[in-house]
Amino acid sequence: MTAMPDRALPPPPPMRRVRRVRRVRRVRRVRRVRPMRRVRRVRRVPRRWLRVPRRWLRLPRRTVRLRLTLLYGGLFLLSGAGLLAITYALVSHRLPVVASAYGGPAQLSGTAQGSTSVCFFARQPGSVTPPVPPPNCLEASQLADRQRAAELSSLLTESGIALAAMTVVSVGLGWLVAGRVLGPLRTITAAARSISASSLHARLALPGPEHELKELGDTFDGLLARLEAAFGAQRQFVANASHELRTPLARQRTVIEVALADPQPSIAALQAVCEQVLAAGQQQERLIEALLTLARSQRGLDRREPIDLTAITDQAVLAGRPGAELRGLTVATGLGPAPALGDARLAERLVANLIDNAVRHNVAHGVVEVGTGSWAHHAVLSVSNTGPVIPSAEVGRLFQPFQRSGADRTGSRDGPGPGLGLSIVGAIAAAHGAWLQADALPGGGLWIQVGFPQTACRHAAAARSER
Repeated sequence: MTAMPDRALPPPPPMRRVRRVRRVRRVRRVRRVRPMRRVRRVRRVPRRWLRVPRRWLRLPRRTVRLRLTLLYGGLFLLSGAGLLAITYALVSHRLPVVASAYGGPAQLSGTAQGSTSVCFFARQPGSVTPPVPPPNCLEASQLADRQRAAELSSLLTESGIALAAMTVVSVGLGWLVAGRVLGPLRTITAAARSISASSLHARLALPGPEHELKELGDTFDGLLARLEAAFGAQRQFVANASHELRTPLARQRTVIEVALADPQPSIAALQAVCEQVLAAGQQQERLIEALLTLARSQRGLDRREPIDLTAITDQAVLAGRPGAELRGLTVATGLGPAPALGDARLAERLVANLIDNAVRHNVAHGVVEVGTGSWAHHAVLSVSNTGPVIPSAEVGRLFQPFQRSGADRTGSRDGPGPGLGLSIVGAIAAAHGAWLQADALPGGGLWIQVGFPQTACRHAAAARSER
């Protein structure tokens, strides 16, 4: 192994002097903030203020007042336009359209002599186109034509503006006049809305002269009066019916309480109590049956059928003759042919009520006369009886429910009736469309006539014969 020769190492490189760099902190300059000026905010308008109300976009309700206003305005506009057309035609016809020339000598200032030409303009009736003017009047004719056209145009423009303005005024006046005319209708409408069953006494009583709206108001007042009378009659009927139904119940209760208060009742006493209770029950039954018949007759007829009023009357007389004989009454009949059209059951009830009324409210050894026949296309039933004197003013009241006249008509040997006999007669006659006449006889008693229409019955009989 050979040794490396000793060599001198090169000197190290000189050290460089490192400069120390100082970091300089940059100081940020704080800018001086100026105070901000107060900016006025502009208030925004709310959107709801900019919205157009929907009711403005809706078409107006087509009321009678609006229709009358449009009718008045339309008629005025049409008449004004027609008047404007007539005026335009007359003015254009009157303006000059024909030119003619005239020449002749003339003295000017007494020294110069020459000739002058004069143009005359006038309308030529009956000509469609004006003739050609002379040469010396051509310029004047053109000037007259321009003036004529300008006048007609001015007339048309100004008249159109005046017509438009007056149309607007007429629409406004029409609105006011229509509101004034329809004022009573608003009064009637408000009254109809406010009236109820408890305020039927209110009346419109429209003032002013007699016209259609005044007549309508009076008719409405009459309707309210009839409704008030009907409601009053209904209330009175309910009160009377309640009283009539309560009377037998009270009698039954009294009889039963008296029988129970007896410590040792006998068999005869109990039998008498039972008979009295049975009589009160029969009275209630008759009253309820009469009320049902009255309600059925007031409802009207569902169907009509041919009936023989003579046969119905004959059966009713046979049924009522025993009761009349017990009272010593004489029953006289004069039955003629009397075909009619109606309800057989209601007709039987009507005849039975009239005969029962004549028998019940009569005098000893009185007379009952019953007759049938045809008169003026009506089947007529006539029932008359003797009895106590009845004032003529009370005859109409007897046909109202639960109404009786005098002591003689209040009671009888069988006890007082329910007071519905003649009211049922009136209701059945009204349901058949029959006329009813009742007269008080001078010597006492009542005479009642009922006429059933038989025209429809004749048509039905003819149809059956054709078949």
